[in-house]
Amino acid sequence: MNHELLLGWWDTAARDLPWRRPDCTAWGVLVSEIMLQQTPVARVEPIWHEWLAKWPVPSAMAAASQGEVLRMWGKLGYPRRALRLHEAATAIARDHGDVVPSDVETLESLPGIGSYTARAVATFAYGQKCAVVDTNVRRVVARAVHGAGDAGPPSTKRDLRDVEAILPEARDDAAVFSAALMELGALICTAKNQKCADCPLYAECAWQLAGRPAYAGPEKKIQKFAGTDRQVRGKLLDVLRGAPGPVPKAQLDIVWHDVTQREKCLVSLLTDGLVEQSHDGLFHLPGEGIVEQSHDAPFRLAGERIVEQPDKGAS
Repeated sequence: MNHELLLGWWDTAARDLPWRRPDCTAWGVLVSEIMLQQTPVARVEPIWHEWLAKWPVPSAMAAASQGEVLRMWGKLGYPRRALRLHEAATAIARDHGDVVPSDVETLESLPGIGSYTARAVATFAYGQKCAVVDTNVRRVVARAVHGAGDAGPPSTKRDLRDVEAILPEARDDAAVFSAALMELGALICTAKNQKCADCPLYAECAWQLAGRPAYAGPEKKIQKFAGTDRQVRGKLLDVLRGAPGPVPKAQLDIVWHDVTQREKCLVSLLTDGLVEQSHDGLFHLPGEGIVEQSHDAPFRLAGERIVEQPDKGAS
């Protein structure tokens, strides 16, 4: 792959995003990477600014309650990410002098930080040379290098090996190249309605040279949202985020008509540590109520149904 073509395109076409600016800290990059997982840039950017204004360093977030973090997370989706980021902030403040680590191995040792996020932070915050692979990168490599219409099912070892093979030798170039690969997949080499005429790799793209064959691999599952447990969990959390304090269960019961699904989702929120129930039966975000019951006491939900208190170590 011609590195100069892609790097030159990046110089003129890259979006001016706040977490890409030279004055952005590694903490800002980490927050952005957690927020951007399965969430569009347009939704992330305003909330990212609010978070960094409120919690400019990990110790500031670590001092906040989990409930406050969930309120600030709002409707970014997959709220467990917010709790994982809070756990990571606590570990960074306690064990790393309030500075986000720079190497992949140490980053991966932080709670809630997986391989992708560790590699992204090491690359984009510290300029390290390592493969960073997301859906966009996989698609660009599948087309430009392998001549396939799409990447098919992910394979961590194969995908990392593919990207490592095309990284520039120079460390600084490699970090920018990694960002450019992602940007190309996000803006030009998209899953649908790709803008091949605007692609800097057009003349050497293996997919173009092969006549742009259609993807013939396993069919991808389309994720729906309406009517799913994700939607119900979100509605339940919306009630708690919007309430000034703990709420009775009746206030949660009105958000969804299917009793069985609603109860299941409330139990899952309790198990995940996203919701807590106080001794008087009221529900609240974690850390925002007085929980006086013993660790072994059960949660009592509708009628005589009893749900065991979730393991506090559950993720």
